Amino acid sequence: MFEKSLYDLIRGLRNHKGTEKEYIQNCLKECRSEIRNQDMDVKATALLKLIYLEMVGHDMSWASFHVLEVMSSPKYHQKRVGYLGAVQSFRPDTEVLMLATNLLKKDLSATLATTMSLPIAALPHIITPSLALSVLADLLPRLSHSHPAIRKKTIVTLYRLALVYPETLRAAWPKIKERLMDKNEDPSVTAAIVNVVVELGWRRPNDFLPLAPRLFELLVDSGNNWMAIKLIKLFATLTPLEPRLVRKLLPPLTDLIRTTPAMSLLYECINGIIQGGILGDGEDFSAREEIASLCVSKLRGMISINSDPNLKYVALLAFNRIVVTHPFLVAQQEDVILECIDSEDISIRIKALDLVQGMVSSDNLVSIVSRLMRQLKASSASSDQQNGLQRPDLETDSSDEASIGPTGKSKSQEHAPPLPEDYTVDVIGRILYMCSQGNYASLSDFDWYIDVLTQLIRITPVPRAVDSDSELSAPVPKYLATDISERIGNEIRNMAVKVKAMRPAAVQAAELIITRLFRLSSESASSHLVVSGALKPTAWVAGEYAFQLSSPDDTLGNLLHLLPRIENPEILATCLQTITKLFSFIAGDDRAQWTAERKSNMSLLMARVIHVLEPLAFHPYLEVQERGVEFTELLKLTAEAASGQAPSTDDLQQDPPLLLTQAIPSLFNGWELNSVALGAQKNVPMPEGLDLDEPIHSNLSALLAQADSLMLPAQDEDEFEAYYNQKAPVTSIASNEPAIKRLVEAPEEVSGSYQQAGEESYLDADIVARRKAERAERNRDDPFYILESSRSGGTSTPIHNILQKENGPGLDIDSIPIMKLDLETVSTGLGDQGTLASSRQQPPSFPRSKPRQRAMVAADETLGGSGPSTPRGYDSENNSDSFAKARVKKLKQSLLQVDSSHLGHLSLDTSGQASDELTYDPEKQQRDEAEMAQAMKEVQRLRLEMQRANERIQVAQGVPAEGVIVKKKAKSKKAKVDGEGGGEPSGGLAITKMKKKKAVEGDGSSGVAVGEPVKARKKKAKRIVQLDEGTRAVESL
Repeated sequence: MFEKSLYDLIRGLRNHKGTEKEYIQNCLKECRSEIRNQDMDVKATALLKLIYLEMVGHDMSWASFHVLEVMSSPKYHQKRVGYLGAVQSFRPDTEVLMLATNLLKKDLSATLATTMSLPIAALPHIITPSLALSVLADLLPRLSHSHPAIRKKTIVTLYRLALVYPETLRAAWPKIKERLMDKNEDPSVTAAIVNVVVELGWRRPNDFLPLAPRLFELLVDSGNNWMAIKLIKLFATLTPLEPRLVRKLLPPLTDLIRTTPAMSLLYECINGIIQGGILGDGEDFSAREEIASLCVSKLRGMISINSDPNLKYVALLAFNRIVVTHPFLVAQQEDVILECIDSEDISIRIKALDLVQGMVSSDNLVSIVSRLMRQLKASSASSDQQNGLQRPDLETDSSDEASIGPTGKSKSQEHAPPLPEDYTVDVIGRILYMCSQGNYASLSDFDWYIDVLTQLIRITPVPRAVDSDSELSAPVPKYLATDISERIGNEIRNMAVKVKAMRPAAVQAAELIITRLFRLSSESASSHLVVSGALKPTAWVAGEYAFQLSSPDDTLGNLLHLLPRIENPEILATCLQTITKLFSFIAGDDRAQWTAERKSNMSLLMARVIHVLEPLAFHPYLEVQERGVEFTELLKLTAEAASGQAPSTDDLQQDPPLLLTQAIPSLFNGWELNSVALGAQKNVPMPEGLDLDEPIHSNLSALLAQADSLMLPAQDEDEFEAYYNQKAPVTSIASNEPAIKRLVEAPEEVSGSYQQAGEESYLDADIVARRKAERAERNRDDPFYILESSRSGGTSTPIHNILQKENGPGLDIDSIPIMKLDLETVSTGLGDQGTLASSRQQPPSFPRSKPRQRAMVAADETLGGSGPSTPRGYDSENNSDSFAKARVKKLKQSLLQVDSSHLGHLSLDTSGQASDELTYDPEKQQRDEAEMAQAMKEVQRLRLEMQRANERIQVAQGVPAEGVIVKKKAKSKKAKVDGEGGGEPSGGLAITKMKKKKAVEGDGSSGVAVGEPVKARKKKAKRIVQLDEGTRAVESL
């Protein structure tokens, strides 16, 4: 007979490409017949082929008994195959596992080390509580075996047994400790013990604190890097319990950090120092600062020198932990950390963003935000090019664009791929948090911040509508649930409310945003909806501070054009209020004369507003409907009053209608609105007589059903559309540019420079031109400010003429890089080359920060008991809540997928006897649970019998179901009873009627005495109570 071997099976599987299933089924049939063969070699070969097929994905649990047969073979090569099959196919619920107990005990007592190692290696995969209890006595002597490999495997197996049977540690710990203390022990055995101690140490570190001297000796003398990593992790859990270990551990850890070439050991040393609290605690301040500087310098090298993304990621993890205690040291590595923001790995980008968010300050806020803005703008430009879109720049002048000069963009930024939408939203959210944290404590230039917010509105992704019919079970991502543009608009509103000095700039930014949305909607189709959430806060700013708008008429016209295209009811309600405020400001000038021209303009304006607001009276959203009806009716009355008021003439002076000049403006003129803290509104007392549970209308459900069935009328062609909005086509901006810029194939030459790119690299051209004009106007009277050549007066100097002739008119002096020349450093470097070389390796110092802008930021108004006004911190791994959740999650994780949390309650103290509470016996626990269940059933049965007997007594004696009043005398004696059952009373209670009569005592098993009460004598020596036969019959029960 010629059977197929494993090699023949693998070779045949490769030869049958396309028909693997049929071939495997034939092989399984052959294995089923071969494994029943009495020849053990054939059986072992068939089992080996089944093991291979099981790895492919086919079940072999049906061959469990045959696996047990091969395990019992006396030949080692066959026994090894059997144990491999057991590891591969046996589970804790395998039925034949109980038959393998004696075989395992026999092989554990074998004389050959090779045979003994087979059950030791297989036990961790098939262990159960009952099996662990059976083999523990045979496994413990293997800790004293002469072969070090057996001792090493036994130690690891005992830890796996302890996960299912914790009493294993109590019995095995003395011998394990003895092996650890033995200095002549084999290093492999010591390493295995250290692994077990580390796994147990983070659960109960107090039990392993006495081992600190031996563990420290192993850390210093051992040359095994992996053992050193494990020991450092263990000491990180021991140092909080024993602070004196910090002083002892600092020299060896510092020496390892400076000398080790292994990056894994270097990171674990730094991580152990951080987790052990060495950087944040301790009395020696200079030593802590020295070790912190050393750790930061090594982490900087891991990021800048090594190109391995894994090393960059773990280095950023360590930086995120160091920044909590030493933010200044981490901030010095800003250049290296910001390079990670442009990494191709998105996980490295996220960790770099977390780190940047933690190290931000007033000195580096502008540089960090500028770097992030350049990344967002480059990605937005590439995304627009792919989609064939062109973002319109507002108020862009060709002369200003030409005067800006080179933008300083690198080629990598120009051709940067578009970023994921969720990452873009995350970066924008972090920019807003960094600038607004601490009530804008780190912000020094509010004008710059408002320009950044304006630019963010232009590059923010458009929110996508979530389809409610598809993917109902899938959770909605955070960036889809909330519109990031609304958060940007809220920051503009906060600037206008809190910083009064920046209110004109904030109002101008809101006006520009509304104009941009108007132009985008005008260029798109008529059915295009306005979905930007920034419209809500910016419209509020434009209406609240309408007196600071540059063109209130244009802003009102833009909002009237956008109103029919707004779908969000909250934005629609805010825009309704803003339109009325703007109309009130435009028409409420009581000093202007009521001329025929003004009357005509006001009539046309009111007619247009009424025409836009009238359809909103049938809006299903109640807030929009209410405001639409109120404002429409108010404007209709005002229009009637205006039409009835005659205009002024040369002979007769007429005043405008009071509805225009006083009534409508008085609705919005009052106290100035201030910012309120988040928790202040909860502390407002509830007014008396207010019942929030009372329905607003008796038939509210019918009204809501009717409102749901209503459909908005289709928007007809607006009769004012052609007059107000359809203007002559504007000449394209590109037509005013030079012809060389309109050539598609002409590449743009970018002059490289070592200097940091300016604002033009992340702000649009119109924003840069406006900032440049404002800066020139602000410094116009400054004698030390050099004006542009077009604005400066006077004749040209000879040097200027030479420069113009040699370099041409295209010379831009502002683009010439300026180098800082320090003569002292140069002279010192010429004398000492080593000092100069070391100075080059130091990270670049930060430039001197700009003087802080003088602006008062108003605090949020609070009530008594309200929370802080500052918002909650951004979710990152530095957050205490997220760290606690991660800690809990870590406790539940296990590589072996076994719950080992019960090991934390197991004490290894063997000085006294173990208490019964800590002893874990699964069989005893099952017996106790069965006895407890039986006892509970018996108690329940007796309780029901007693209740039924009591009910029968009450029914027989006529006792009412609600019972009678029972009083207990202060001093009472036992009563004597005539007849049968004259024993001691069991109840001891006195029963009385409602009348004021003295109570008598009765005797009964139920504790209730029935019958007529008997008057007692004046002398209360003894009391005799006559009971009827029914009661005596009950007593005999």
